[in-house]
Formats: sequence, C-alpha cells, structure tokens
Amino acid sequence: MSDSSRPLCLLDRLSLNQETIRQWSLPELADGCARAGVRGVGLWRAPVQEYGVAAAARLVRDAGLRVTSLCRGGFLTATDPGGRAAALDDNRAAVDEAAALGTDILVLVSGGLPPGSRDLAGARERVADALGELGPYAAQRGVHLALEPLHPMYAADRCVVSTLTQALDLAERFPAGQVGVVVDTYHLWWDDTVGTQIARAGGTGEEAASRIAAFQLADWVTPLPEGALLGRGQLGDGAVDLRWFRERVDAAGYRGPIEVEIFNPALWARDGTEVLAEIVDRFRTHVG
Repeated sequence: MSDSSRPLCLLDRLSLNQETIRQWSLPELADGCARAGVRGVGLWRAPVQEYGVAAAARLVRDAGLRVTSLCRGGFLTATDPGGRAAALDDNRAAVDEAAALGTDILVLVSGGLPPGSRDLAGARERVADALGELGPYAAQRGVHLALEPLHPMYAADRCVVSTLTQALDLAERFPAGQVGVVVDTYHLWWDDTVGTQIARAGGTGEEAASRIAAFQLADWVTPLPEGALLGRGQLGDGAVDLRWFRERVDAAGYRGPIEVEIFNPALWARDGTEVLAEIVDRFRTHVG
C-alpha cells in the first residue's frame, strides 16, 4: 500500500459521534456527514428517542451511512433492588434501540459509587453481575456490550471502571461475543500500561480483536476548559499521541470504525460544517 493511499483507507473508517457537533439536528448530522464523505455516525439515546428510533434508523440508512455505536447504557452500580431492576430494564431498552438502529455496539459507562459508599471493588462486582444478566440478552439481538473505562477523575460519580485493565478483567468473565471494551484516547492516554492492555484486548489467533468493540478519539488539553466532563480537545490540540493509539489498536487486529467523540462547547458554538471539515483534516494529520 502506498503512502498516498493509506490515509484514504483510514478516512473510510472515520465516524463522527453525534455529540461532537451537538448543534446539528439528526437530519443535519446525516446530511453533513454524507456531504463530507464521513460514512459512520455514533448516536446518543436521548436525541434518537426524541426523533424516533425507527425514523432515525431510516434517516441514517437513506443517507448512505451506518450507525457505528449507540451511547449509552450502563450505570449499573445501584445497591437497592429497585434501582438495580430499573437499570437493567433501561439497559435492555438500550440494547433494543441499538438493534433497531442497525448497530452492534452499545457503549456502557459503568456508573459511580452510590451515595455514601467508598467501596469501589463492590461497585465493580455489581457491574459484573449486571453484565452477566445483560450479555445473553444483547447477544440474542446481535448487540455487543462495550464497556468503557473512564479517566479516574470520574470514578466517584460516573464510572468505577478507570483503566483498560479493569475493563478487561470484567469483560473476560464473559463470552467475547457478549462483552468487549472501548479504547478511548481521552480516558486512557495517561496509563503507561495501556499499550500492553490493548494488545491483551486484541487476543490471538481466532480471538484476535475480539475484545476491542470500539475505538474513540479526543485530545487532552490543559487547563480543562469546561471542567472534567466538557473539556475534551480537538484532535491535535493536546497531549495525546493519537497516531500511537491508532497503530496499537490496528496492531491488535481492530479494523472497525474510528469514532471522534469530543464534548467541547467551543466546538458547539461554531458552524458544524466547518467543525467537521477541521476534524477530517486533523484526522488525516494526527491519526493517519
């Protein structure tokens, strides 16, 4: 493969997460991506529900796009029976929505510590219990549960799974066809074991890449401009070696979509077409 053809191949894998250009409606998202030659979109449940799941599936399909993931399920750490039952019901609904949208990836954020708790290990065990119930349900509908580790700053209130090691320790309790992991550069760039864990996630032989369910990109900029949740940087603006991550994930056998997921009000305030053109250019420069 020549150097000139390689970026084009990678661009074929580029997917735009809906929240990256939050100012766009679903029709604008579908039209904008189609015009830019971006073939995949990652969708979020709330705007999809508002638009209508069946209508959203038809819109994306008619634009010649595919849904690369649905965000998000999870929040599985409740200790009370009612809270646990409600979370399981909501995740089953999320699985059904993913299947209706034609995506086989449902991203899961585990959930944080219940109020008053300091038991991280116990919270992770409750996540494991929930995965044991949800995995077969999802597999029957052709959906892969993609457990996403979040940066440790989210451990208390949002995600008790902070490293790829922890995510794989949970995922590997279940069949590879049921539970995988998300490699997100924003959350994992700081961990000096992440290269080894990406290779572990890829597996060997027939199991190659069986645990890498999704690969997402955002940069880390300091100071965090909008706090922990909305401080993700545009590709190339921060400290993350995005190409290094892409090379490691590719070496582990992953050949799926590369989804750009950036939560940043500065991007949301700009013209969406301009932002997407910039993302495509940055993707070529810093990921390819």
